[in-house]
Amino acid sequence: MRIPIDTDYLQQTLNTLLNTPSPSGMTDEVVRFVCSELDKLEIAYELTRRGAIRATIPGHQAFPRRAIAAHLDTLGAMVKGLKRNGRLRVVAIGHWNARFAEGARVKIHCENGSILRGTILPLKASGHTYNKEVDTQISDWDNLEIRIDTPSVGIDELWELGVRVGDFVSVDSQPDFHENGFINARHLDDKAGVASILAAAKAIISSDLKPELDSHLLFTISEEVGVGASHILRGDVAEMVSVDNGTVAPDQNTCEFGATISMQDSTGPFDRHLTQHLINLCKSNEIEFSRDVFRYYRSDAAAALEAGNDIRTALVCFGLDASHGWERVHMRSLTSVSHLLAQYMLSKPLFAKEENVIGAIKDYPMIKDTERLHGR
Repeated sequence: MRIPIDTDYLQQTLNTLLNTPSPSGMTDEVVRFVCSELDKLEIAYELTRRGAIRATIPGHQAFPRRAIAAHLDTLGAMVKGLKRNGRLRVVAIGHWNARFAEGARVKIHCENGSILRGTILPLKASGHTYNKEVDTQISDWDNLEIRIDTPSVGIDELWELGVRVGDFVSVDSQPDFHENGFINARHLDDKAGVASILAAAKAIISSDLKPELDSHLLFTISEEVGVGASHILRGDVAEMVSVDNGTVAPDQNTCEFGATISMQDSTGPFDRHLTQHLINLCKSNEIEFSRDVFRYYRSDAAAALEAGNDIRTALVCFGLDASHGWERVHMRSLTSVSHLLAQYMLSKPLFAKEENVIGAIKDYPMIKDTERLHGR
């Protein structure tokens, strides 16, 4: 049974998420917002020591448990130094190209609580002054600086304003929701995934349905710097579906208007059984989808496995153009992802006897067991 997704809720939630600054290392505000949404949905949750969220929708069975994960943190920057000309040296938080930072409007979050506005600019920003050097200057973080929108003319003035080395810099998302369904913004990776999970959870709660298994909703806070879901899982979770962006680009097979099931990323293949289960759910519920392989990519799933968790992992993606830059997604893709996540939570256990333990070889599943779940 395909349950309806509240697309207005999905879009409104995404808009609030995008307008809530949350570079890796500065995620308290966005964590509070997601907790408030979980409170409204009456979904119980707890916070880790570092502030990641572990929510739980009770199922018909407590074990083995499932998890769906997305990250709340985004790319950003940090003050590297105070310059004599009243501007700021800057370094990246996360991995993103300097060419996408050029021209970004930003907020400098000062230690004293004040927030200053500014723009990230190349060192040679004016063609009227530098002529062709504007075009030949190498795109590199060492060739960028922040121009603050205050009458600061030197280090002393910056110091009086409260600016310090190590202050966080958030990059404005500047979301633009088009009536034809396209959404343009920075940080759709992975706030679009977070909104899709919350929309799927709302659909299940509103429909008064109960998942087959206890389902954790995991919202991590440091995926962009490689930590991800490494510290949020418990030993009773047998399988985890990570939700993140799929790249819309030449030679990629990502579906811009549906869900994409990743078969492999830079860390290796995803679990064959869980991945096939998701594909079968798309087929049986008429959810638009594609399959893809990503060569330069990792997600919360990789961090969870590298931390030593013995779990099955899969990756569900929304179609995203220009990832880590000026990103674009379509509402149809986000809705498809929400439908798939809801069906996943409502589906029968992948392997009824398995509880993420090591057992006899006769109990080890074969791929045909996954197909039998769908009458194939």
